Amino acid sequence: MKQAKWNIGQVVQHKLFGYRGVIYDVDYEFMQSEEWYERVARSRPPKDEPWYRVLVDGKEAETYVAQRNLESDQMDDPIKHPLVKEYFTGFKDGRYTMGHTN
Repeated sequence: MKQAKWNIGQVVQHKLFGYRGVIYDVDYEFMQSEEWYERVARSRPPKDEPWYRVLVDGKEAETYVAQRNLESDQMDDPIKHPLVKEYFTGFKDGRYTMGHTN
């Protein structure tokens, strides 16, 4: 099992498609179906490396992205997504913090 390069709360950019997003979950290896992989993962990234669940900036979309297709975001701006407040409690220095507010 490979070590995750990115962390939950980190803002990243997709290398191939250019969108920004925030990581809200990490799978240390591919956890979707073989059908999903064949249909969606067209660049055929490795299944034995980490994959990330990402809330996409400016949309209501979520994506599942292989580690090799992500890079660090340089903008340090918050992500606009309706679920950000469901997963994170704050944003500071270009990254989100986790926790629940009561």
